[in-house]
Amino acid sequence: MTRLSMPRLTLAVLASTMLGACVTTGTQKTAMTGSAAGGTSVDASSSLERCSAPLGTLAVDDGRAADWYGQFGSATQVTSIEPLLRLAVQQSNCFVITSIGNLRTDSRLSRITDTQRNSGEYRAGSKQQKGQRVAADYYLEPQIIINNDSVGSVGGVIGGLLGGGARVIAGGLQAKASVVTLSLFDIRSAVQIAASEGSATATNYGAALGAFGGGASGALGGFSRTPEGKATVAAFMDAYNSMVIALRNYKAQDVKGGLGRGGTLKVN
Repeated sequence: MTRLSMPRLTLAVLASTMLGACVTTGTQKTAMTGSAAGGTSVDASSSLERCSAPLGTLAVDDGRAADWYGQFGSATQVTSIEPLLRLAVQQSNCFVITSIGNLRTDSRLSRITDTQRNSGEYRAGSKQQKGQRVAADYYLEPQIIINNDSVGSVGGVIGGLLGGGARVIAGGLQAKASVVTLSLFDIRSAVQIAASEGSATATNYGAALGAFGGGASGALGGFSRTPEGKATVAAFMDAYNSMVIALRNYKAQDVKGGLGRGGTLKVN
């Protein structure tokens, strides 16, 4: 480990602790916490919007084919958004979630079903006949619009709080923004039912740790990697909450003459 003077290392730890509070973390938790089983949930976020009854079945896009997926994972160390979305959706009791939408999960379940149905190795009465899969009514598509975008320096604030010694890290302190959207489609008609935007900010100070040498940068690197990712998860929570509020007040759009029959904006 690179030799560090105790005051500087203490300063780095103190700064990282203070800045870590910019995004709710707990013990490596995100904004979507707890668990769900059926229509019940445990330790769900108190800010999560809920439905009194499910609105239908849902397919959640796993995002792996999206343009933003690879770059987002590399920048934030977040390997997948979809499981956390699924958790929030089930805890909210707004939809019953299917495996459709996650290509890996759906493929694995299909292989297991095929093996149990056709291998001849499983007991009679195992109920692996066709016609048992539940169809999805709706499709939820997540998109990251802005990720890790700098919205200004906060170094001067930290320097003022901790004294002149803190100015050595001021140059690397930046507030970062994540802006995301969620789109909900009716699968049978392919009509968009709802859309929402969510946003959150976090403090990124990975560059500042360089002032304390390689040892400190390695020891505290987790603080610099995770806030942006957690802020993105929080942004999705924000977007989902907004969508649930809109869906609780949902009113179908009516087009005179019927949907898909030319519309009312006629061309002479």
